Amino acid sequence: MTGPQIAMLPDGRRLHLNHGPIDLIVEAFGEACEVRGAYGQAISRFATVLTELVEELPAVRSAASMRLRVFRGATARRMEAAVSPLSGDSFVTPMAAVAGSVADEVLASMVAGRQLEKAYVNNGGDSALHLSPGASMRLAIAGAGEGFAGRIVIRAEDTVRGVATSGWRGRSFSLGIADAVTVLARTGAQADAAATIIANAVDLPGHVAIRREKACVLAPDSDLDDRLVTTGVGALSREEVAAALGAGLAEAEMLRGRGLIEAAALFLQGGARVCGALEDGHALLHAPLWPAGHLPHEGGDQLDHGGTHA
Repeated sequence: MTGPQIAMLPDGRRLHLNHGPIDLIVEAFGEACEVRGAYGQAISRFATVLTELVEELPAVRSAASMRLRVFRGATARRMEAAVSPLSGDSFVTPMAAVAGSVADEVLASMVAGRQLEKAYVNNGGDSALHLSPGASMRLAIAGAGEGFAGRIVIRAEDTVRGVATSGWRGRSFSLGIADAVTVLARTGAQADAAATIIANAVDLPGHVAIRREKACVLAPDSDLDDRLVTTGVGALSREEVAAALGAGLAEAEMLRGRGLIEAAALFLQGGARVCGALEDGHALLHAPLWPAGHLPHEGGDQLDHGGTHA
């Protein structure tokens, strides 16, 4: 594995940080000197994040429980804290929150002591946000080739600071059949972990149109061991789509009732379900929405939740 790779993107605004499986797009808004300082701090913290995680890899790949374990690394501690509240009814390891936790950790280091209007760290679509008083950031839920299908504005006074997407089509394994589940939460780590759990719940156990394989066959070092993960989903009836989405929505509403998420949008074969609302009573997410997620910045450029950049 090569060491950390650091570069400014051609637009001259965004910073690209890559090390092994970690691929970050970073952007800060503010005075030029503050942005430069923030980027320097992000680079310094990023340099050791993966090494620290590898040192504790066996533990972060093992099942979490309601009792928090002690980890040396700050990112691993974020991962554990995000998944522990979800472990009572589900099998989950800290790896369910790794992307969001890395985003949180780099963002925290980036903004420390800096005067920034706003900033984000996007880790392949699992993102952490910083908003100073009075600032806001636009987020959009978009469909593949369909353009923006729904937009929201996160304001400094809102509690959302993390957004993440999970599903069987994503870069990580899923036990469920959701095309995508996008979650908004107080942190990137919480959003990441909850998106995993909700996406797992969107399911039709035993359905003949769903292909599954053991995770350990597909990836011998997977934290899911011999659990069956989804590798293909055939055509489903409208009733079946509704049933699967309903199961996922029930999980999302339960997590929202516990204060673990702020909102969620669930997608499967053209169907969508949403939960969550802003304090002013307007729906946080509006159907119809499509199965993909994007995080654009205020100027309108977008970062694909698959990890590429515009």
